[in-house]
Amino acid sequence: MEGTWEALDQNVRHPDLLVVDSPDMPRRQVSGLGRQGKLAIAILAAMVVLLAFGLVPPVIAGLLAAGAMIMLRVVRLEQIYRAMPWTIVILIGGLIPLSTAIKQSGAADEMARVLVDLVGEDSPYLLLIAIIVLVAILGAVVSNVATALIVAPIAVSAATGAGVSVQTVLMAVAVGAAASFLTPISTPAT
Repeated sequence: MEGTWEALDQNVRHPDLLVVDSPDMPRRQVSGLGRQGKLAIAILAAMVVLLAFGLVPPVIAGLLAAGAMIMLRVVRLEQIYRAMPWTIVILIGGLIPLSTAIKQSGAADEMARVLVDLVGEDSPYLLLIAIIVLVAILGAVVSNVATALIVAPIAVSAATGAGVSVQTVLMAVAVGAAASFLTPISTPAT
């Protein structure tokens, strides 16, 4: 529904209308652009220019923009700490060594060999489908980030073994991990 605040308030009381969320919620979120908003837009534009012309690597552009947001007091460190999903940071920090261990122990190569033997070396499309299905199934019961970190070394080894582009296979892992959003089990709203 769209309209003025007064029209929304009148329609909220209509008996044939089911109100999912009070119009007061978005009304409280609306605010003027202000000085901080203009600074944020300028910083975003500067970051886009840096990225568009390739003046610095993307990581550096992002860090410069984040640093500028803090230095110009567009956001405060306390706000950043409160908004940070610490459970996800800890989860990713704990799963990166697991992903490395899967690769270095040879488990990724062994699982990739089984996967390639299952679908055959001659069919890169079947390999991609198998990886997407594996990640989607695993992502239905485990976090999508965890699934991507666990399956990525296996997918890289399978791509190498089958002679398929590694970037293509990693994109399949990303698509399969995104499919976990289809279920409410593994991906909580953050």
